[in-house]
Amino acid sequence: MSDKFTTIEEQASYGVGRQLGEQLAANSFEGINISAVQLGLSDAFDGIESQVAMQDLQVAFTEISQRIQKVQEAAAEAASAEGETFLAENAKRDGVQTLESGLQYEVITEGSGDKPGLDSTVRTHYHGTFINGDVFDSSVIRDQPAEFPVSGVIAGWTEALQLMPVGTKWKLYVPHHLAYGERGAGASIPPYSALVFEVELLDIL
Repeated sequence: MSDKFTTIEEQASYGVGRQLGEQLAANSFEGINISAVQLGLSDAFDGIESQVAMQDLQVAFTEISQRIQKVQEAAAEAASAEGETFLAENAKRDGVQTLESGLQYEVITEGSGDKPGLDSTVRTHYHGTFINGDVFDSSVIRDQPAEFPVSGVIAGWTEALQLMPVGTKWKLYVPHHLAYGERGAGASIPPYSALVFEVELLDIL
């Protein structure tokens, strides 16, 4: 650890800068100039007149926003196409069932208990991955079953759970429109992502 910042004020000041930097890194753009960012921060804090005219700032912000939007749209189109291709090929495999909604499932274990309804609350174990196999969430890894209302989850889950007797374990292949759609879910699930879940229905509460 650095001994450059020895006082409480210096350490807190560095912490403020770290937080701003982390926020900026999470919402950055190609070509960003950190030196210019630092100068803008310093000028604003010291009450110095902007070195870039407001009209020019607005033009620059608009241009960068449009660039970011184009990049996001291209990534979304690629993800959507990749998901559609994956699901089309997956549907051809033996044992994969495709419902009218587009949801696909594969039976791993068939239970014999009751089926939950839309108003039910259930306890499940699940393991969620992207179509490339990367894990984004897993109660199995946490070794802690999850409880939630059937109506309070993504549409693909809501549909599947009502078809699953207690004790059943299915592998779900969920199109983006039955998952988190065009918005995704925070930083963990990009827009237009098709998702794969192994879901075990443990109990109806």
